[in-house]
Amino acid sequence: MSFHYFAGAACRALTARKDGPSLYDVCDPVLSDTTSGDLHLAKFYKTALGNPALRILLRRAGLPELRDEARLTRLREALVHARDEAEPDWAAVGRPIADLVDGIALDHPRPPPVPFTVAMPQGAQIDGAIRDCAQHLLGSYRRNGFLPTYAAFNLIGDPDFRGRELIMALTGLNARGYKNSSLLFNLARVFIARSPARAVVNPPWKGIAEPMWEPVQIRHRSAYYDAFFIEALLSYVETGLASVADKVAAERAIADMVDFCVNISREEVEGIDGARFNVVTALAPAPHPRFSRYFAQIKQDLGFGIYVPDCDTTACSISAATQAGCTDPIIDQPLLDFYSGYQVRAGVNAPRVTVPLNDNIDYEGGVATWIDNLDGERPYGNDLDPTLNLDILEVSFRNLARWKILETPARLATVHRIIGFQKRLAASGAFANPRSHIYYLPELYSAYFGRCYAAFLALPLAAQAAIDPEGDFDFIRHRVLSYVKGELMAAEMNVFDAALALIALGHLGADPRAFAPALNVIIASLGEGGRRGPFRAYEWNKMKTPTRILVGGPEVTSAFVLMGLAVAKRAMARG
Repeated sequence: MSFHYFAGAACRALTARKDGPSLYDVCDPVLSDTTSGDLHLAKFYKTALGNPALRILLRRAGLPELRDEARLTRLREALVHARDEAEPDWAAVGRPIADLVDGIALDHPRPPPVPFTVAMPQGAQIDGAIRDCAQHLLGSYRRNGFLPTYAAFNLIGDPDFRGRELIMALTGLNARGYKNSSLLFNLARVFIARSPARAVVNPPWKGIAEPMWEPVQIRHRSAYYDAFFIEALLSYVETGLASVADKVAAERAIADMVDFCVNISREEVEGIDGARFNVVTALAPAPHPRFSRYFAQIKQDLGFGIYVPDCDTTACSISAATQAGCTDPIIDQPLLDFYSGYQVRAGVNAPRVTVPLNDNIDYEGGVATWIDNLDGERPYGNDLDPTLNLDILEVSFRNLARWKILETPARLATVHRIIGFQKRLAASGAFANPRSHIYYLPELYSAYFGRCYAAFLALPLAAQAAIDPEGDFDFIRHRVLSYVKGELMAAEMNVFDAALALIALGHLGADPRAFAPALNVIIASLGEGGRRGPFRAYEWNKMKTPTRILVGGPEVTSAFVLMGLAVAKRAMARG
């Protein structure tokens, strides 16, 4: 969006007619000067919602129904209960806010259809884009000592997060600070969504993945991100386009990131049977996440003080380390023994999913996200994401012999249950529904399925037959290809959409002629990132609670474009 767009949108928000009490009319009497009860609620309000810039933007955003004194009183009483009670009835606290949230209308992007582009870019253009992305990654690594990723808040919230989901979050999350932030963020999003401020906070964009144009972005480092940067640099080396100096630089960066994943981010936890395992934590202890002092304090104030390990970071980190030739003993652990304890089995441990935001899907066979640390903390409750389960399959295929999966019936059964979970998603078409996903978009699921499918095809035929005797992977492959070609690529794409489409198409054996639209989008978008890199920052993954938090960055876009082009180049060379 241009400066003129934002200037006009801001002007309309600042001059709109106020129609009812504002967010600050509601909350200031309850949360401005409190010295009792849960002090974090008031601190969060002042830090996140009461900051001067947001106050100015929302000062004329009012809700006419809150002119009803009884309704306004109920809302304030709910905030008082959240503030003063040691163990509030969170369902009751959330109900007045959930009713307001149900009054807003948000939709997922619906890009317009576009005609299919037949003409392919020149090979030299593709090679040039690969080199540009690689130079961006290597240059950023030299400057920063790591490859940064960014988080940005979109206060409009997620279209799939309505009043019902708010109650789920308030009753299913464990950390009090996380409940507080979910409560207040969702109250704020009502005032934003129903006022001209909406156009400032949530401008329109091209394609599916959301650009990260928020003015405040929190730079940080996580093993999950490093794992994919490792794969990107490995794919660069494999293209044969790297100079000798670049190859050496890439190998040094890869070695450092592998160490960050498997050593610095390592954490010991207890499995379901009491056995100890080493897993990989979402955020390593300070100073390793590389937050600035300012944002480290803001993170604490907003209620994100405790981070626990998760199954996805562990799977992707071990996979990347395996691909990089790491021999650390952490890779020898048969992680399927650990994951089986977090696998949902209907009628046995289904309550393991305490925040079922995507309960439109059948969880049977899926592995939940968050891992209890040794102190038993689980601040986010637990949820279950389909894409995470693809990562567990992928790392299992890469370590099939090492973990003796075919020789161990229990491990093979765990794999079979995850594949069954994925097949039901494909058969129902639910994988293409954004609501089915907690942290990702359907297009990213499609790319990750391609990555998983490639690892499956690399196995001996006898192993493939033992893992997938019914041909479920081929069934899913056809469904995913149909979505990518018939929906994603049939509409207007941005560069991140295009990169994910190429990863899916290339790994799933699509005709290389189908690559043309995505390749053309990428080549045409070169330079859009300005001084920050070849491309802009886009949504890679997200949180739906406490509000819509996007994670990505210019380096992330370069990494996925590099991987998409490398996969496409390899497929085109095969013809």
